[in-house]
Amino acid sequence: MKLVVTVGLPGSGKDEIVGVAKMLGFHVMKMGDLVRDEVRRRNLPINDKNNARVANEERDRQGPSVWAKKIVPKITETKTLIDGCRSDAEVTVFRHNFGDLTVLGVYASPDTRFERLTHRGRGDDSLSMEAFYERDRRELKWGIGNALALADYMIVNEGPLSDLQSKARDILTRVLREDDS
Repeated sequence: MKLVVTVGLPGSGKDEIVGVAKMLGFHVMKMGDLVRDEVRRRNLPINDKNNARVANEERDRQGPSVWAKKIVPKITETKTLIDGCRSDAEVTVFRHNFGDLTVLGVYASPDTRFERLTHRGRGDDSLSMEAFYERDRRELKWGIGNALALADYMIVNEGPLSDLQSKARDILTRVLREDDS
């Protein structure tokens, strides 16, 4: 099995990496979908406030790796990319369960990320600068900085989309070749 997990703050470019991974034949699973499913199960509207509350409540109740533990049994494909790892505790769960794991970090500056979030139109995005920084602080508290520090590969995404796509394709192709050796 080849497992890749992406790590990056909101607006850094993870969704674009997902698109490249799909083109290369990866099965993609999004950790945020688990949170959004739980928000829906509780009959709450999908928005940043509810997503954050549910994510925090579950982490407080079941530990910092709860979302990774929930997705592990769903990973059945031999080539899978898990989008949106948020902590070193989650990375540890993936390494423990799969051993062969590649952590792909993606970084973009706060100004770049805020600009992207205000234009992508997702209902759970922070549209004010204050809410944007609050979301960053929350994710940093969860341990996303520690997860980024564990990255096997890091993409700095400050340029055109084509640059990100090219870098992601190169890294994911290299990861797939490692399977063949």
